[in-house]
Amino acid sequence: MTHPDLRMPDGFGRDAAGRLLVAGRPAEDWVAETGGTPLFLYDPAIVAAHVCRLRRALPAGVAVHYAIKANPFPPLLARMAALVDGFDVASGGELARALAAGLSPERISFAGPGKRDSDLEAAIQAGITLVVESAGEATRALAHAHRLGRRLRALLRVNPPFELRGSGLRMGGGARPFGVDADQAPGVLARLKDPAVDFLGFHVFAGAQNLDWAAIAEAQRATVALVAELAAHAPGPVRLVNLGGGFGVPYFPGDRPLDVEALGAALARTLADRPPPLRQSAFALELGRWLVAEAGVYLARILDRKTSGGELFLVTDGGLHHVLAGTGNFGTVVRRNWPLVNASRAGPPFETATVTGCLCTPLDRLAERLTIATGREGDLVALFLAGAYGRTASPEAFLGHPPPGERLAA
Repeated sequence: MTHPDLRMPDGFGRDAAGRLLVAGRPAEDWVAETGGTPLFLYDPAIVAAHVCRLRRALPAGVAVHYAIKANPFPPLLARMAALVDGFDVASGGELARALAAGLSPERISFAGPGKRDSDLEAAIQAGITLVVESAGEATRALAHAHRLGRRLRALLRVNPPFELRGSGLRMGGGARPFGVDADQAPGVLARLKDPAVDFLGFHVFAGAQNLDWAAIAEAQRATVALVAELAAHAPGPVRLVNLGGGFGVPYFPGDRPLDVEALGAALARTLADRPPPLRQSAFALELGRWLVAEAGVYLARILDRKTSGGELFLVTDGGLHHVLAGTGNFGTVVRRNWPLVNASRAGPPFETATVTGCLCTPLDRLAERLTIATGREGDLVALFLAGAYGRTASPEAFLGHPPPGERLAA
């Protein structure tokens, strides 16, 4: 039998009593300090280590942007602001959080297929980079820029004619709500030939949650080639190419972590051979999940042990209303267990149990038929990889349970 702890991400451990350690302290201590469970706990040292590893792997000069939709917790954003080169936001609310984190406007870009007029106006007033996603949005943004007497800093998002092979979420290729189809891009670029526009370049995002470095490298090569072709239609030199992200994390047994070193070497070769129209261009990667997922743990307390039909259930005070993705209800076709352990004891003895939340729905399962150190009422359980798409990607108001705690392990 494989020990459950072997699936814990790097950076977590156990003390001599078998209690889970987060940032070197027992999880129970963090819970007591915060005021109870459930609790999202993020270790900023793990985030910093991921950023450092990525920078070592990437070619010199490639910028690292944080897509704050992955986790917009304000204290985490304040830490991230000092670690990355820019923030990518997807709403007016996220824009406000990025500015509150102290980021200067030129380090913020705003993407998303459905921007309200108030979003466009806020972006132009703040002086951030607007990622234009359609001909209609270009027209509306230009109207606001002329009315406000402000320049529109713009990237054009292109829906490429290719997909990121093996992605958990497909963002490009085929019919998509994101960006402008490549064959329509010249027409939109013509609209952006306006004195009110400060044209920066292009944004291309082909897919997400991918563990195959070769597939990501192939998409990056195709992106560079596509943008070089479109450069002939641009209002000016291409100063920036946002290559998107797509970096996945290993949620499930058998998943192999992404080889960022191999990917960085491949990107270096791609950029060394880039076509003449992009020789002076800067490049950026836009990452969310890969930077923060493994730094987060969701802690809940066992309320009850019960058996039904010969199966053991450990019922906790947490659930899908806080961590929807961790229950397999957020874009997962086949439900599989994320790493989950008993945070109060390491075992043996072990048992096979289904760990549930407190909600009155059969969908609320944190783990099914999992090998876990024997759970007692009052024990903590820890669900890992909870640093991305956790609290803000979950139906927190469902059934009226209390909100979770949230804090940095610092």
